[in-house]
Order: sequence, then structure tokens, then C-alpha cells
Amino acid sequence: MSNKATIKLKKGEGRYLKAGGAWVYDNEIAECTGSYQNGDIVNLVDFDDYPMGVGYINDNSKIRIRMLSRNPETVIDEKLFRDRLQSAWNYRKTVMGEKDISSCRVVFGEADFLPGITIDKYEDVLVVESLALGIDRYKEVIVRELIDVLSQDGINIRGVYERSDAREQKKEGLPIHKGFIGNEFDTNVDIVENGVRYTVDVVNGQKTGFFLDQKYNRLAMQKICKGRRVLDCFTHMGTFALNAGYGGASKVLGLDISEYAIEQARSNAKKNGLEDIVTFKVANVLDELPVMVDAGEKYDVVILDPPAFTKSREATRKAIKGYREINMKGLRLVENGGYLATCSCSHFMTQELFTRTVKEAARSVHKRLRQVEFRTQAPDHPILWAADESYYLKFYIFQVVDEYSI
Repeated sequence: MSNKATIKLKKGEGRYLKAGGAWVYDNEIAECTGSYQNGDIVNLVDFDDYPMGVGYINDNSKIRIRMLSRNPETVIDEKLFRDRLQSAWNYRKTVMGEKDISSCRVVFGEADFLPGITIDKYEDVLVVESLALGIDRYKEVIVRELIDVLSQDGINIRGVYERSDAREQKKEGLPIHKGFIGNEFDTNVDIVENGVRYTVDVVNGQKTGFFLDQKYNRLAMQKICKGRRVLDCFTHMGTFALNAGYGGASKVLGLDISEYAIEQARSNAKKNGLEDIVTFKVANVLDELPVMVDAGEKYDVVILDPPAFTKSREATRKAIKGYREINMKGLRLVENGGYLATCSCSHFMTQELFTRTVKEAARSVHKRLRQVEFRTQAPDHPILWAADESYYLKFYIFQVVDEYSI
């Protein structure tokens, strides 16, 4: 062992870690030998002193240790980060293909064995989100090594922006932070995804500026929407709506409560020459859908892409009610024989729980669902089995049939 502090697990604890996860919780720890500061690398041993590996520790967080390696002899240095970044980039080149890595998630935290950090690439710009104190110490090293990895494939990064402004920062005792890493640059970035053109605002957009995880789910909707009237709820920058229009929809309406998002969506529609087909309205979806139902409106395709109704296990029951209600409202607007696309982006809303909730919603409004597809997040957001937090996006496409029509 090195001179790092050593943390010992309680007997019978560390089940999540032993199953393949990367986290050790505060209530699983028995004792500490040696001293450390929050963010330091520590050794972890089981109750019987069996070596479990190394990770960084933070007393401010319920996730007390985030593991970097199961090998207790691992040296945490630039080479380790370089190797993992190269592996992450090689993986994306393989599973996404050359044309789909122009904009993609390059690092997805625990699923890329770099817990607590995500990095998205929009053409020649990187956007970094640091969510853990331990990895935050290595942020600039990681960025420097990643830029060099990408340069080996002829990709010259012109700028890096940090979007560490999520609420999770406070749980780690980290300050909310947004700003340039290195030189300033134009932060409005033009990208193309599935043939659709967007301008991504990496400073003010949601998360790191754009929801890359729905890439192939949006593509799947292009063929479903061809020639149909489409309602896109929680449209944000108009991504599903614009894919519907690009795929040949006859008319598309996108709804979102954010005036800024709707301004972006309208601008993106013009950028694609779709402003006459794809229109947008500032509205609270939860309030707007019942009004549309009462007015007798019907659509051939309804898309529900709400924000996460829960970001904690404790709020799951309330979230179930929210997902059930929004799906009931959406289903009432689908023309008989039309299609519903519905999703959840909370990892606490498991696939089983989400499936049951949508089934209950359909039963409540006397609709029968014929499943077309079940999908998850794009593979640049890999799901690491046993790391439950890496599996968060569930996406269904159904054909909807009135219960008494067949």
C-alpha cells in the first residue's frame, strides 16, 4: 500500500461496488486509517482488509468514494487519463461511425471509467461538466490530453467551455461555475445531426447546450412522421419537431414553456427552410394539452419528451403520477391508428416502472398500444451494467388504437 489514507468498508457493505458499480456511500464506511483532504485519492479495503482499489473521497457527498481503479497499485497520473480518454474516443469511432462523431458525447463519467465528468464535442468545441471534487482537480489535465487525442485524428479543437452549473455541484461542496477553459471563442456552434442543422448555444443551452442522447431516437421518428400531422411536446430547441419536418411531416407544432428555447427552435426551423411546416408556441405543456383536448384537436403523431420528473429516489412516487398524467393527456390527442413517442430521462424511473406507468395511462383513457420500438440513449452515452445511473433514457414508440374500435 502507498501512503494514501485507507478506508475500510463495514462487513456486508459495498454490494453496489462489488456488483460492478463505481460508488461507495457514506453509510458503508467503517473506519479510516491515515488522513486525507476532500478530493484526495484513497485506498479502499473490505472489512477483512482485502484490497478493493483506489478512488477519490469527499466527505461532503453521500457518494463518499468514486472509484478510479479496482487495482490498488494503480498510479493516478496523466498516462492513466490519456489511456482512458483514448479508449473512450476509440469506442465512439467504432459504435457511432465517422459521420456521427462530429458532435457526440466523448466522455460519459462512470461509464467511461472517469467518474464525475462528462465532455461533449460539438464540431470543434468541447463542453465540460465536472460533477465531483476529485475529478475536478484533474480537469485541466483531462482536457489537455483529450485535445491531443483528438488531434491525432486531425480534429483541431478551437475552444473549451465549462458548464459545471448543475445542482449536483452543491452536493459535492463545489461552486457553481461557467466559463472558458483557455482562450475565449464564439460559443454559438453550428452542427448537423441526422441531416438537420442547428445552432448550439453552449453557454445558455440546457445541460451542455444540446441533448445529444436522443440522436437516434429523433432519427427513428423521421420515417414515422412522414406525411403526418405532428405535435412535439417539450420541444426545447425543436429537435424532434425539426426531425419530423425533415422527414416529410405535413405539419408540425412544437410546444415549450421557455421563450428562449422557442426562439432557438424558430431560428433552427429557418436554418433548415422548414419555417412554413414546423411552427412553435410558448406554452406550459401540462396546461396546454387539456385545452387542446377540449377543443377536439387530434394529431397523427404525438411526441412526449418531458424533463426528468424526478432526480431522487424519494420523489419517484410523485414522478409516477406526473408521467401517468402527461401520457394520458398525450394519448387523448392521438388520432385513432396514430402514433405516440414517449420517454423518461430519469434513471430512478426504471424501464419496468416506466412501462407500467405508460400501460396504466393507456388503460385509463381506454387506448390500446401496439409497440413499434423500445429504445434507449445513443451509444455515445454507454450503459455500464451494474452502474445504474448510466442507464437513464427510456424511449417508446407506440401505435395507438381506441379500445373499442377493433
